[in-house]
Amino acid sequence: MHRLTFPLGTIALLAACGSDPPPPPKSAPPPPAPTAQAPLPEKPGDVPTRSNIAIADDIKKACGITDADAYFAYDSANVRPQDQAILQKLAACFTSGPLKGRTMRLVGHADPRGDEEYNMVLAGRRADNVKGAIAGAGLDSAKMATTSRGELDATGTDETGWERDRRVDIMLGS
Repeated sequence: MHRLTFPLGTIALLAACGSDPPPPPKSAPPPPAPTAQAPLPEKPGDVPTRSNIAIADDIKKACGITDADAYFAYDSANVRPQDQAILQKLAACFTSGPLKGRTMRLVGHADPRGDEEYNMVLAGRRADNVKGAIAGAGLDSAKMATTSRGELDATGTDETGWERDRRVDIMLGS
């Protein structure tokens, strides 16, 4: 009986080794890497209608900006499409206008509601998104630096005050 088992086992082993290996499983290509300028996805209820981008007076004067409002909603870091005109004007002013060659600082802020660490991150995202929007309008990202103050400078005690707390300050760089 051993004589039949050995040849059959050998034949089975040889047959298995002689067949083509199965093709490797096909995997989906990796998703494209996000760009630094990509805005955060909209969140349900994210309707940015309150808070602002505060542009320093010296920049407004040099760039001819009279109405510098752009808004963030509570718990939002997204810049509205209608605010692009002001951000494009800033980009042009720093690229080929009176402030050509200068740098700008973008400082994100949050209202005091929420965890301190969360507010620091949210304010940083606000500054980064404004930077991305200005870079998308043509200003080299290397000409802008972002920081976050989170809720450190918040003074609001009601919705009107909290709206002022949710902002990005744009100032001339050093």
